[in-house]
Parts: sequence; C-alpha cells; structure tokens
Amino acid sequence: MNTVSSLLDNEWLERYKRISRLNIRSSIYDVTNNCNLRCKGCFFFSSDEHKKSPDEPDVRKWEEFIDREKARGVNLAILIGGEPTLYLDRVEAFYRRLPTYCATNGIIKVPRDRFPDMMVGISLWGDEEDEKTLRGRDVFSISSTNYAGDPYTYYLYTITPKQIGKTERIIRKIADVGLKVHMQLLSNDEGVDGFSWNKEDLAAIRDEMDEMLDKFPETVISSKYYHEVITTGKMLGRPFGWMECPSVTKPLDRRKPQPRRLIEFIRWAADLKTMHRCCTSETRDCSTCKDGAAHMSWVMVNKRDHMRSTRDFQNWIEVYEMFAKLYKFIPW
Repeated sequence: MNTVSSLLDNEWLERYKRISRLNIRSSIYDVTNNCNLRCKGCFFFSSDEHKKSPDEPDVRKWEEFIDREKARGVNLAILIGGEPTLYLDRVEAFYRRLPTYCATNGIIKVPRDRFPDMMVGISLWGDEEDEKTLRGRDVFSISSTNYAGDPYTYYLYTITPKQIGKTERIIRKIADVGLKVHMQLLSNDEGVDGFSWNKEDLAAIRDEMDEMLDKFPETVISSKYYHEVITTGKMLGRPFGWMECPSVTKPLDRRKPQPRRLIEFIRWAADLKTMHRCCTSETRDCSTCKDGAAHMSWVMVNKRDHMRSTRDFQNWIEVYEMFAKLYKFIPW
C-alpha cells in the first residue's frame, strides 16, 4: 500500500505537510436575494432560489447565526448572493468572526479600511462582448478600476465557448491591473444560444487554459490537472455527477451509498433557516455542471484514491494548494 512518504520526495513532502494542517471546513451563505445585475445563466436566479426565502434584515440575528456556525466547526465562510456588497453590515458580521471570502461582481468596491484583508473574488463572464450579452454591461471596466493592485482580490474568469482563442487578451488585461485570475467554465443554466459546450470546444479550451498557466504563472492561479477534470468531467476515470458531488448540503443529503463529501457542508439561504441543495443550483443537471469549486472539492475529498501513483498524488496536492490560495489559507 502506498504511503505519503513513499510517493513524495522531500520537496513535495513539504508541500503536502503545509496543506495537510489546514483542515478547511467551509460552508456557503447567501448574503441576500438582491443583486444589482441580472446575468443570463446565473444559477441563483435561473433556479428561482431568490424566491425560496426572504432576507433576514436583523444584523444581530446574523451575528448569532454566525457564532453557531463557528461552533459547528466552520472555518471558511464563502459569501455569495445575490450581491453581498449590497449589505456590508452582514458581510462584516462574518468577517469579524470567521475567515471570510466574498464573491462579488465588483461594481461596489469593498472598503479596505473596513475589510483590510478579506479575500474578494470578482466574477468575470468572458470578454466585453460576452459580458454585454450575458450581463447587460462591460463589468470589467468598473471592477478593474475599483480593485486594481489589490493584493487580496482575484478574478473568477468564467470562460464561455466564445472565448476560445481570446483568453490571452483577457488574462493580460487582468495582469496589467495587478490582479490574479482563476478560471472556470460557464454552465449556461439558461441555455443562452451559442454559450453551451461541446466535446471539441472543451478539448480546445483545456489546451488554452494550460497555455495561459504556462504564459502567466504569476497571474493565473490554477493547475493543469484541474483543467483536465473540469473540461472532461472526469477524475480517475469517474464521471462527475450527483452521486459524486462533494458539495451537497449535509442535512439534505440522502444519497446511498454516500460519496466522499465536504465535512458538514451546508449552503444557507439569506433567511438563515432555509438550506439549498448544493453549492450551485437546485435545478441544474449535475452532468452539465462546470462549477470550478465543486470540481476542486471533488478532487480534494478523494485524497486516498489519488495515492495510487506519485503523479496522481502530486496532482491532488496541486489542486489542494490552488484551493487554499484562492481562499487565503496559504500565500499566492
């Protein structure tokens, strides 16, 4: 039976030790049902999750709820929405109690005097034309002005099929404003014409993502194994899907047999009572899901299966390191 020490040389063993101590336990929180954009394909609105519960307006109740979450063992709060920056008092309630990551469209700037080291991930949906089609405006022009040079901010670049052959220009623009970037793929939950993936496009974008990582190693936070998993939808020969996903809300998880999953993971609605099915959409067909965090987590919870060879285990380490960097558990 392979062991960590038998698979890794000293350099890789030190990298493994650095991440093995982290014990990341995350959950996801809808800060609000409201947003200042309406993007075609946003899983939150396309699945009507914004209608499932009202916002809880009382910040004291948020504080009490977060204290309970901390006692439950959560050590990473991932804030989504809606648009979290519309309610910075709720964001601050998390920030003062837990390591916090805030997903935003970047239109409203997070005030750094109030949140000096909170990790911020800015959504970016393709180039200017894609953003105008899917989001109604060129959001990058606003967000890049708000966050240029911010050491605790990166772009979550959601690549569409129309971006094949164009990603270098976008990543260079991100590098030029002094920010990092992580790549994932559009799931196209609303079936917008021309924005769905086929096998040939996925193969082409995988090659392009690999090339961008090689060309911009100081800007792109990624790994080639992650590119393989997210574009093929397979890990160690197994297809991603409902029976494999690690990011299903624990109290709602009735799958048998239980797959390996994130420990005590819950995605909470903005009423602090309602739970959503998983980290994305209750109506999404899991076989079409391209969510980057779900696929990263899928790799991460399957550590033992990756210990079949040195290369497989190194792939696992690289994905775990990537996740840890994106959520500020280890430095860039």
